[in-house]
Amino acid sequence: MSEESGTGHRAAHLELDAPMAARLLGVLPAVAERTVTAITAEVPAYSGTLTGQMRAKIENAVRIALGTFLQLVGRPQAAADPSTPLAPALEAAYALGSGEARSGRSMDALLAAYRVGARVAWREVSTTTVRAGLAATTVAEFAELMFAYIDELSAASVAGHADELASVGRARQRYLERLAQQLLAGEAEDVLRRSAARADWPPPQTLTVVLLPRSGLRTVLTALSPHTLESGEDVPGTEPAEELAVLLVPDVHGGRRRQLARMLRGHRAVLGPARPWHRVAGSYERAARALSLGLPRDDADAPLDTERHLARLLLSTLAVGLAALRALDV
Repeated sequence: MSEESGTGHRAAHLELDAPMAARLLGVLPAVAERTVTAITAEVPAYSGTLTGQMRAKIENAVRIALGTFLQLVGRPQAAADPSTPLAPALEAAYALGSGEARSGRSMDALLAAYRVGARVAWREVSTTTVRAGLAATTVAEFAELMFAYIDELSAASVAGHADELASVGRARQRYLERLAQQLLAGEAEDVLRRSAARADWPPPQTLTVVLLPRSGLRTVLTALSPHTLESGEDVPGTEPAEELAVLLVPDVHGGRRRQLARMLRGHRAVLGPARPWHRVAGSYERAARALSLGLPRDDADAPLDTERHLARLLLSTLAVGLAALRALDV
C-alpha cells in the first residue's frame, strides 16, 4: 500500500494536537514493554525467545513503529509529505518478515504477534487519550487509523516473508539441479556429498533413472518421492523434439521397482537399474543406451525396463568396445 493512499494520507485528516502527541510519545516505553510481555505470554512461538538483548531489540522496534505512527498523526501537515517516516517503518516490517522466514518460522506466529501487539498498544494508548479528554469521535478515528497502520505493517512483513521463501526456494532449486548434473556426470562421492548437503537433500540408499517425455512429467512427479531429482540433461541419441525428462528416483529397488513400473504405465518411460546413489550415472548410461537401441517393450503401455534386456545391452556394449579397438588398429 502506498503512503499516498494509506495511513500517511489519512493521518492528514486527524486532529491530534502537539500536547496530546507528546503525551502519547511519553508512554511509548511502557507500551513497548507491555506489548512484548503479552506477545511472549500469548504466542507460543515466541515463548522463552524474547529475552535479554532480543527483548530489548523488539521493544525498541515497537517503540519505533508506534513512534512513527504518532509522528504522522501528531504532524498532520507532514503526513502527506513524501518525506514522512512511514516508508522506513514499512521497510523495517518487511525485514522482520524476511528474518522470520530465515529463522524457519511461519507467518502465523508473526501475525499473531501483530494481533496481540495491536490489542495491547491500543489499550494503553486509548487509556491515555480518554483520560486526556480527547473527543469520542477523534478517539474512534484514531483507533481506525492505528489499526490500519498495523495492517500495513503486517502486510509488509507478509511480503518480506514470502519473498525470502521464494528466494531460498530458487537457490535450493539451483543446488538440486547442480547435484543432479553432478550425479549423472559421475562426480566423486565426496563432491556429491558436499553438494547434497548444500541442497539440503538427504542421500538415499539407491537411485534409479527414469527417462520419460516431458508431457507427462508433472503427473509422474506427483506420485514420486519429494526427494526425486530432475535433470535437464539432453539424452544421447534422441531428437530434441522428444523433450525427454531425466528423473533420479530414490529407493525404488526390490519390490518398489514393480510399483514404479506400474505407475509409469502409459508414459512411454525407460526404467534404468537401481544403483547406489553416488553411482547413479551407471543407471543413466544404461537407460540412455536402451533408448538409443530401440529395445522393445513388454507391451505398448509398459515402461521399457532395462533389467529385462541385459543380454542385448551387454552385447551392444561389447560391440562398441570392439569398434573402438578396431579404430585403434592402424
